[in-house]
Amino acid sequence: MKKHALANRLLQIVIVLFGISFLTFGLTYIAPGDPVRAMYAASGTIPEDEIIEETREALGLQEPFLVQYGNWLLGCLQGDFGKSYSYNKPVVELMLGRLWPTLKLALTSLALMLVVAVPLGILSATHPGGLVDYLVRGLTFVGVAMPNFWMGLLLLYFFAVKLNWLPVVSAGQGFDKLILPAVTLAFAMAAKYTRQVRTAFLEEMNQDYVIGARCRGIPERVILWCHVLPNSMLPLVTLLGLSLGSLLGGTAVVEVIFSYPGLGSLAVGAITSMDYSLIQGYVLWIALIYMVLNFLVDISYTFLDPRIKEMR
Repeated sequence: MKKHALANRLLQIVIVLFGISFLTFGLTYIAPGDPVRAMYAASGTIPEDEIIEETREALGLQEPFLVQYGNWLLGCLQGDFGKSYSYNKPVVELMLGRLWPTLKLALTSLALMLVVAVPLGILSATHPGGLVDYLVRGLTFVGVAMPNFWMGLLLLYFFAVKLNWLPVVSAGQGFDKLILPAVTLAFAMAAKYTRQVRTAFLEEMNQDYVIGARCRGIPERVILWCHVLPNSMLPLVTLLGLSLGSLLGGTAVVEVIFSYPGLGSLAVGAITSMDYSLIQGYVLWIALIYMVLNFLVDISYTFLDPRIKEMR
């Protein structure tokens, strides 16, 4: 990627993050409810109106909107996203504490998905119109149609309640507490990616270079694994980047079902308790993750396919 293209992308990231921060702060500013009363309610106290007004003034909530936004944005640039009302802790500390569990869940579910989706997609593509192809496509149709929460509840019922093989609650340490939420996330992703792998593989198998390689007598397995597979995986890099960004933002439904201590469950708790500082920090974190991952995916294209570097 050339220097001017790199500078343009970085400028785009800054502009988008600025716009998202402004919209996020504006929406929480006009949202119903009083953050000061919510803060005192979280601590179990009901102070008098005079104390509430003094607290509001001390927190700068009496200032005009633009002044409040400017102070908050300046703090964000310095790494200070404010203090959570419900947890009485800095937002950065809370999010960093939930980052590692979310990262473990994201990487585990992605690994499980790739182990299932890539072989099934290749198997379906190499047997088009056959029984294996129809079985794989039928399974992927079911996987795409089934919601995550329903799959999670089914796994929870059979493997945790009926068979008692795995714990019902996934909070805490241990690989066994990671299995059910990771499988739930991987199931839906595997269905989608299997179809993508199959489509990309079929397109590459119809390219002229594959026909030429067959005419030269190159073994089919060499063509498939050394030529078709690397070229067909390139379009999936973008999807993998988006999926990782979504998972790192926390999968709220799955985390709530399994009581998993990730960023998604933290965001749900912030919304229910009207913890606006935490909501603002979470949304900005999601935006930053998506922008950075898309940027890294663009850079990776120039290494995976040299032709893209020449076009840029």
